[in-house]
Amino acid sequence: MSLVVKQISSLEKVRLNQGMELDEMISTTVMKGSRVSYQLVVSYDDVTSLGFGGEISSFAKVWAESDLGDAVRIYREKEVYVDRPTRMPVLNENYLLQEPGYLPDVLIPIEEQNGFFTVTSQNAVIWVKIDVPEDIPEGKHTVKLHVGTIPYGQPNADFKEHIVKEMEITVIPAVMPKQKLIYTRWLYADCIAVIHNVPIYSEEHWALIDKYIEAAADVGINMILVPIHTPPLDTEIGTSRPCVQLVDIEKKGEEYEFNFDKFERFVGICKKHGIKYYEMAHLFSQWGSTSAPNIMVTENGKLEHMFGWHVAADSNEYVSFLKQYIKAISCELEKEGIAENTYFHVSDEPSPDNLDRYETARNIIKPLIGNSKTFDALSHVEFYEKGLVECPVTSIKAIHNFLPHNIENQWAYYCCSPETVYTNSFIAMPSWRTRILGFQLYKFNIKGFLHWGFNYYNACRSRYVINPYLTTSADGCFPSGDGFIVYPGTGTVYPSIRGEITYEAIQDMNVCLALEALIGREKVVEMIDEFAGRDFKFDDYPTHKTFVDDLRAKMIDKIAELVK
Repeated sequence: MSLVVKQISSLEKVRLNQGMELDEMISTTVMKGSRVSYQLVVSYDDVTSLGFGGEISSFAKVWAESDLGDAVRIYREKEVYVDRPTRMPVLNENYLLQEPGYLPDVLIPIEEQNGFFTVTSQNAVIWVKIDVPEDIPEGKHTVKLHVGTIPYGQPNADFKEHIVKEMEITVIPAVMPKQKLIYTRWLYADCIAVIHNVPIYSEEHWALIDKYIEAAADVGINMILVPIHTPPLDTEIGTSRPCVQLVDIEKKGEEYEFNFDKFERFVGICKKHGIKYYEMAHLFSQWGSTSAPNIMVTENGKLEHMFGWHVAADSNEYVSFLKQYIKAISCELEKEGIAENTYFHVSDEPSPDNLDRYETARNIIKPLIGNSKTFDALSHVEFYEKGLVECPVTSIKAIHNFLPHNIENQWAYYCCSPETVYTNSFIAMPSWRTRILGFQLYKFNIKGFLHWGFNYYNACRSRYVINPYLTTSADGCFPSGDGFIVYPGTGTVYPSIRGEITYEAIQDMNVCLALEALIGREKVVEMIDEFAGRDFKFDDYPTHKTFVDDLRAKMIDKIAELVK
């Protein structure tokens, strides 16, 4: 029995009992300012000769040696239960699971385990990510990853086995462009408080909000959903979610007074972590804008839901309130210097059946928001054709209906669907299928990408709380992983493979932009189509795992050639 260590691409999802027939990765070429991610798979080889009680496990310590220093971060991958891989039969659709099972996703910083992990005959997987500095000298740099084993019960023993794996990183004389894509995944402040069992807007809650926003920024999220009032999202009709309203409101006669202290603290945290864009919580109920959102107001010393499901969206009472509310918010946005980077939601996912109601709602708020913009997730082009949405956030399943319009501010999104053909970030999908998104966003000149679930830890319609380690599907409502890309820890938050892979997709888009600056957009698009061997689209793209890595490598080589 001996230790086996393999260094592999970030695009593999390695299961506990998977064989070690994996391609070794020993080098990569990158631009300055890039992130490099890869994995180590560690296990013992054949242990069938050992009898009952034979030693088949030990502690292993992992550490990095490199001139890149703290730029190297190491995580232990852990598997989670995929209780609903999809909601429909998906034979021949490139899923890793068809039935419930376990797949790796959550990433635990190795320092939480004092640098140690357990090695057995089953695979233990280490995730490595390296943020290559922008000011690093060009040329070759090496990261050595050490894995040493210590038998149980012998903490001071020398390493029984010690294996070193090297990654040669060649840095070319070009800098990764700054991210142009606006990227949001909805942050739910109520889910943070509830899952961590802390009072809303207590100091413990604020500290956690800080950590969650930091985790979001670390994977390229540069827009945050701001709960000016509790977002009217995934809430069963007639019910309410825990109140996380940032704006304190008091009614005095026909006038309203607004306090923005908590709002300013929230925006301050966002600015601290480099968040550039802000989206205000939806101003009307989801799926049709029939009602006002749940908004708490104090009147005569009593705090209650003055607005909510019981108040019609176009009621005189709510319209009068909105005129004062949005004016106050707009003034605050100007004061914070973020008005031009702020987007207002009307209502999420409207359908043609409620187009008239949506138009009424939109016409109420549009004159009030000044330099800010409106945008919403939708799948029906009629809303854009009628001029109701400046930035249509279109489902990738419907986006080819929008693209012929050459929309200047075209966004895209996916959520619990589509489950066939298209990219998504479900746990049961292979990582290459998640990462294909970056080249698609670039080719079709998409300005922003939205997803509904950064940290949604509820069952469907927020009826009750779930444990995201045991049910990854909102208790069977969505394909596993759809509701979140981070996991709660004890007083902290953990990233996921899917979040990292989506960030790699954004970097693919950035590489395209770097090459575009040298050869023009048309030639970059031609390169993508030629390499794909087809008219590369959201619903038609190569389905082999090396395509995205190979295409990025080809582009990096071309950039290196042109900047010499």
